[in-house]
Amino acid sequence: MANRIYIKGLWMLILCLVFAASAYAQPKQWSKGIITNEFIFEKAPYPECHSATIAETKTGLVAAWFGGTKERNPDVCIWVSRLVNGKWTEAINVANGIQNDTLRYACWNPVLFQISGGDLLLFYKIGPSPAKWKGFVRRSKDGGITWSAQEALPDGILGPVKNQPVTLNNGNILSPSGTENNGAKVHFELSTDNGQTWQATDPLNDGKTVKALQPTILFHKGDSLQMLCRTQNRAIYESWSADNGKTWSPLDKTSLPNNNSGIDGVTLKDGRQLLVYNHVLPPGNLAKGARTPLNVAISNDGKIWYAALILEDSPISQYSYPTVIQTADGMVHVVYTWRRQRIKYVVIDPKKLVLKEIINGEWPKVEGYTPPVVTGNTKDL
Repeated sequence: MANRIYIKGLWMLILCLVFAASAYAQPKQWSKGIITNEFIFEKAPYPECHSATIAETKTGLVAAWFGGTKERNPDVCIWVSRLVNGKWTEAINVANGIQNDTLRYACWNPVLFQISGGDLLLFYKIGPSPAKWKGFVRRSKDGGITWSAQEALPDGILGPVKNQPVTLNNGNILSPSGTENNGAKVHFELSTDNGQTWQATDPLNDGKTVKALQPTILFHKGDSLQMLCRTQNRAIYESWSADNGKTWSPLDKTSLPNNNSGIDGVTLKDGRQLLVYNHVLPPGNLAKGARTPLNVAISNDGKIWYAALILEDSPISQYSYPTVIQTADGMVHVVYTWRRQRIKYVVIDPKKLVLKEIINGEWPKVEGYTPPVVTGNTKDL
């Protein structure tokens, strides 16, 4: 009798665990178009990771992120993995913050960028905090297999702070950057020689009225560009350029909410804009909200947005800091932080997305699907 009770109880526990897992699995109503959904690694020699980036090279996909004991800890390093024959290689440590025998700083926010016909660049920051970090770069000529020595970027040049540079119509490279040492300000860094040298623009904002950071750049018709950025103002903000990035309009609020967490976007080959972000309006008047769910939206004009996907919707935060690219075959690839424990990799077929308009900044409701209620600690960095 005792054995039967034990076995029955064990089965009940298994069923509960299966139900709990399925309750927060990929929501079917918002997953059409996803063709790959996996972790880049299952185990790592460090407890936490964050801020993933991805690039397509002549030898395949390369991803990078920072990992260590905890963000800001001196042991946080930059790690790189390559997708080879459909599997991600074991990550290698390509950068650390060792200054000398007695001083070491954390590494931060790697950004991969493949120069057309040239090197793969790996930008990253080293320092005790975002207000005091310095920019560095390494170069690879073989798609991330081997890397050059570390190069310090010149004073006043940080490199891209989270999202990738873009190549403009005239061949120049525009890097989205910003500072946090006197308010949260965004600026750009321009290279006219394939990333050998850079010139920084003035900030687009004062860092106090609108506290913006981590821009992403989108292309529109002609020489028109759109910049979207994370803010501490409860919304994604935008700026527009009609002259290939020479001048920009004042930062203005979009219809999309922001939880003071990173976003990223890409202009698709068909001209549409795709954005990955947390569609979260923080409670009350707070600037910061939970980093769940993680959403994908589409726009034809950068103004009116349509709900496309929910990549994660568990109330167990956080799912954050996405990087998104479209590869030569038309597929969209996204990497992002999964609970600070692993890096998630998702492949999307943009032709299979089912869209519903986002009205008044509210993610559209779908019959049979109820977003989870987020509880507990929402004070994620």
